[in-house]
Amino acid sequence: MNTAPATSPPKRTLGVVDVALFMVTASCTLQWTATAAAIGPSSLVIWVLGGLAMFLPLSVCVVFLSSRYPDEGGLYAWSARAFGPFAGFMAGWTYWTGTLAFLPSVLYFTAGSALLSSIHSDVSSATPAYFVGFSLAVLAVSVALNVRGIAVAKWLNNAGAVARWLGILLLVALAVMSWWRFGPATPINRQTLTPTFRLADVIFWTTLAFCWTGPEAASFMSREIRDPQRTVPRALFIAAPMIAAIYIIGTTSILISIPAERASGLYGVIESIRAAAGRLGLWWLVPVGAACVAFDRIGSVCLWIGALARIPTSAGLDRYLPRSFTALHPKRGTPVVAIWTQAILVATLVVLGQSGSSVRGAYNVLIEMMIVASMLPILLLFGAAMKLSAEPPLEGEVRIRGGRTTVVATALLGSVTTLASMMLSFVPPPEEENPTSAVLKVAVTTGALLLGGAAVYVIGSVRARRALALGPVN
Repeated sequence: MNTAPATSPPKRTLGVVDVALFMVTASCTLQWTATAAAIGPSSLVIWVLGGLAMFLPLSVCVVFLSSRYPDEGGLYAWSARAFGPFAGFMAGWTYWTGTLAFLPSVLYFTAGSALLSSIHSDVSSATPAYFVGFSLAVLAVSVALNVRGIAVAKWLNNAGAVARWLGILLLVALAVMSWWRFGPATPINRQTLTPTFRLADVIFWTTLAFCWTGPEAASFMSREIRDPQRTVPRALFIAAPMIAAIYIIGTTSILISIPAERASGLYGVIESIRAAAGRLGLWWLVPVGAACVAFDRIGSVCLWIGALARIPTSAGLDRYLPRSFTALHPKRGTPVVAIWTQAILVATLVVLGQSGSSVRGAYNVLIEMMIVASMLPILLLFGAAMKLSAEPPLEGEVRIRGGRTTVVATALLGSVTTLASMMLSFVPPPEEENPTSAVLKVAVTTGALLLGGAAVYVIGSVRARRALALGPVN
């Protein structure tokens, strides 16, 4: 007879405000406003269209699924229920690895912001060695803090959160003052607001679709949310306008401060702060702004390194992985092996991103790799919503206006948007110096992630069957 004490379920401590703020943090960052500003004022319209084509369908499906299956643990469980255990595993695997693939681009963005923290610095001093060295240093600090535990790492996480909001306020304040005294650096009128079908604009749509994801992340914490059937919809209602405001106001602020052709995903935010502060004679704000932008992203890297190490357990991946991977340190209670393994994977992507590419080209490749991997589980989520909506409703679930028709229609719209985004991610931008190399990097890395996931699933399944055949060990 097993006398081991039962594991108590986690406490439901997250309320509406907690979940709403989590969704805002998971969904948006100034990093994407710089990418949008490089397209010009038409990106403001595209933000709205992207919200309707991606965020709205994703929100409807997340509300439906989290309300009907509130305690199952998110998109991996929904995918498993709809399409079987392998689909569920791959949903969790690609979400986990796709987010890992996102971290190198964050590190590059941070390095670019730190590079321009002085009024005398310029992008001509950007070298691959600097970006790789800076990224590895930040990664090492994040790993060291997370190995020591959340109680230590949270200080950098919290500093990053404070820096994010200070950076947003500074960016907006400088833009308003610059417009008041000099007018906008980029003309914003009916003509410039009209979206075009230039290759650069179309490629931006792929990034935009990813930018509007994030609400699904709350599903991994469904067992810790108070009354998730009602809390998740209410939190989304609060978070949606905040996310849209950050994207649209942030992009507008950059366009007011600098011409669109000077904006870029790598340097755009700090360039706009430098330009506005310089015209206003407030040069001392440049290092302040650079510090805010850099600490925002450093805090995000530290947060994700710790959080991702815990996703395999919460997403059910741990049963297919070696036990040592998710084992906790006996004294610190941290998944040390998982943290270091993730760090090695991120460091490898940081270095590989530079091979055969310019700094800006490497950044673009890292973004494209991340988008392809991250959008696969979203596609499975939409498919699960369509299939599971045919099941009879459960007591207490939130009623979607229009019922199954609305769920299926929005899921189809989201699926089309997701597929288009994934396909366009293989198209290199016009400024890419080595387009063939860029496409191959995206294709090979994506294939390796998928094959690696399938191999882990097969090996883990065989190990589980053998353990079951041997029976319980006394």
